[in-house]
Amino acid sequence: MACLGLYCGKTLLFKNGSSEIYGECGVCPRGQRTNAQKYCQPCTETPELYDWLYLGFMAMLPLVLHWFFIEWYSGKKSSSALFQHVTALFECSVAAIITLLVSDPVGVLYIRSCRVLMLSDWYTMLYNPSPDYVTTVHCTHEAVYPLYTIVFVYYAFCLMLMMLLRPLLVKKIACGLGKSERFKSIYAALYFFPILTVLQAVGGGLLYYAFPYIILVLSLVTLAVYMSASEIESCYDLLVRKKRLIVLFSHWLLHAYGIVSISRADRLEHDLPLLALVPTPALFYLFTAKFTEPSRILSEGANGH
Repeated sequence: MACLGLYCGKTLLFKNGSSEIYGECGVCPRGQRTNAQKYCQPCTETPELYDWLYLGFMAMLPLVLHWFFIEWYSGKKSSSALFQHVTALFECSVAAIITLLVSDPVGVLYIRSCRVLMLSDWYTMLYNPSPDYVTTVHCTHEAVYPLYTIVFVYYAFCLMLMMLLRPLLVKKIACGLGKSERFKSIYAALYFFPILTVLQAVGGGLLYYAFPYIILVLSLVTLAVYMSASEIESCYDLLVRKKRLIVLFSHWLLHAYGIVSISRADRLEHDLPLLALVPTPALFYLFTAKFTEPSRILSEGANGH
């Protein structure tokens, strides 16, 4: 049977010397995808830099959300926020390591993958052919192996480690919080993990191509909101608290991450000139904050200027 579908292929059943026997045209086994001749070939390539950056972005999402809700529900009420931040970092780091170790090849910190060629590679379920317009040949498989499913495995390990470690930690050290508030950051995670799972299931391909721009836009917006809410108008305002410097450097790291992701360069030296733009948004805000202060605008408007 000829392979008419975009992702349908013939699987190798038997090989003896130069003779090869292939099965009927259909779905490729897990860890394989079709080549130009419509034969299923194993995924033996190493992920590109952009693929690793995408996986890093998907790994950062639960960590950033953990930190946000820990800070949101702890705030100035408890000194345990720092320990919860460290615990969240430990949970996500261990989950990432375990995910790599259980992925093919098992027991090593690298993975084998198939190249992402186009957006449709993420949505093979939409390209099942119907040769006679009656019978549908189901060829749905992970053409971007393992970039699609490895994220789900990582989220599962993150959730499991959080449920094992965080409640015990919070119960011991979050004494500054009320009983009803101690576990709110954990409850929030029980909400955002399903949301992240659905987001990856539905929009994984879109995120793959859009995540560098999402990082840049969100990091710029959150930095501006934080500096405005903290009433930072000069370099001195940044230096008076270490927490503000940590937030600033964290956003700079995100800016650099987004710039490197957009450039898609295999060698870091190609990105070095672009990385000089990382401090630009913060410097622009500091230089222009005094001209946009609401009280000054209101006073000048009252004076008729």
